[in-house]
Amino acid sequence: MSASRTPGFRRMSKTYKFSIAGIAAAGVSALAFSLVPGSAVAGTGTQAAPASGTALSATVDTAQATALQTSLAEQNPFAAAQLKAAAQAKAQAAANAKTAQVKAAAQAEAAAAQAAAQAAAVKGRALEQAASRTAARTPVYADNLDGWIREALDIMKKHNIPGTYHGIYKNVMRESSGNPRAINNWDINAANGVPSKGLLQVIKPTFDAYHVPGTVKDQYDPVANIVAACNYAADRYGSIDNVNSAY
Repeated sequence: MSASRTPGFRRMSKTYKFSIAGIAAAGVSALAFSLVPGSAVAGTGTQAAPASGTALSATVDTAQATALQTSLAEQNPFAAAQLKAAAQAKAQAAANAKTAQVKAAAQAEAAAAQAAAQAAAVKGRALEQAASRTAARTPVYADNLDGWIREALDIMKKHNIPGTYHGIYKNVMRESSGNPRAINNWDINAANGVPSKGLLQVIKPTFDAYHVPGTVKDQYDPVANIVAACNYAADRYGSIDNVNSAY
């Protein structure tokens, strides 16, 4: 071809051709670097020559690592979901266990309260029955001289005060004729301001000194009067049975 130039074309100089080749090589090197990390020499624009017998192995290992990373990346959402589900199941199990524990404690408390109520009911019935038996055994005394003497004797027995029905009766008849409201307003005691009163005509100082707890603190009360008088007679004469006159 002649030296004449074709219009629109221009002969490339050596420097221009080298620049284009360098750009192409740099592109290939960058592509290789992105596919096989670490296999290119940074900043050179050209691929480093692998050591003999190792290039293929390095490429395979890198591909496997990339595939593994891709697989793990793809599996991560599923694994995260599994972990979340496991955490939720664990939390639900803990909540269920707590609920069961609270329920068991409430049931135990209710059972204990019911058992206590039943025990209290049983005890209450037992007390009622005992009270009923005691009431059945408690004698009913007639509201007369016979009943007063018998009640007084039962109280005296509890307090180890000696005396018999006959000993009490004979002294009552001599002192008051069986009148619990009898009062002596003419003897020396009356003159001293402490008249004798009641069935066995006991003066106030003697009644107070020998009054027995559990009886009414009243000289005119027939049972209290008998018991106090018998207590005094036991202390002074050994027994009301030994008294046959004013004492």
